[in-house]
Amino acid sequence: MIIKGAIPVDIFSLTDQGGEIATRLRMLIPGASHRHRAKPFIETAQSSFRSGHRCIFICSTGIVIRALSPVLRDKYRDPAVIVIDQSGNYVIPLLSGHEGGAVAFARDIAQAISAQCVVTSAMDYSRPVYTIGMGCERGCPLAFLQPLFERVSKEMDAREMDVAVTYSGVASIDLKADEAGLLELSKCLNLELHLFSALALRQVEHLLSEKSETVFRAVGCYGVAEAAALCCATKLTGMPAELVLCKQKNARATIAVARSYAP
Repeated sequence: MIIKGAIPVDIFSLTDQGGEIATRLRMLIPGASHRHRAKPFIETAQSSFRSGHRCIFICSTGIVIRALSPVLRDKYRDPAVIVIDQSGNYVIPLLSGHEGGAVAFARDIAQAISAQCVVTSAMDYSRPVYTIGMGCERGCPLAFLQPLFERVSKEMDAREMDVAVTYSGVASIDLKADEAGLLELSKCLNLELHLFSALALRQVEHLLSEKSETVFRAVGCYGVAEAAALCCATKLTGMPAELVLCKQKNARATIAVARSYAP
């Protein structure tokens, strides 16, 4: 299982045993950096946290709390912080569990390393809601859209393993309201097509895996597929969303998958 996301991830380990777990995680999280016995530890951890990187600490929660407490702001701005015990048996979303996506991130990690996710927040989310975001050229036929969806659907089923992935909506920019191919795809999937303005899509641009100036000049936002999937997931649950599958494309269309958790 590969864990993908748009936010940089830094993994901290303090012991050889923790370093082995971190090495496994680096293979599962593309682009993650591993800081083993970082010196100075507190300053390095705080710098990563201030930069908005998701932080995974393989050590005691006490060490993490003492290191990060001077730089904590609030649950709406702080990045996700995950703590894993030295044996790799337990994964704890310590900070920004819901708003920062730490709960969902911890669940993915626990599943990937066969550990138990320990959620201590008062409100846990038990039902994942997956949404599809799509962008396409004007006049793009179903023959380009459906194979792209089927390819991504197979990849999602392989990644999520023991979770039956069902989708709750298809989304795009409102400029595609009359796009015959998208309308036909949503009908084939028996899913509502949710449409969002460029302004609405810009509200989640900080979560995109990449920002396209070309797309911005064309439609007024920096990405359609990823942003639409995120907006749709939040619309359906009323809760923050995260990218599960970053943008993929073929010759005429793009697609991405987002996830949120319904109370």
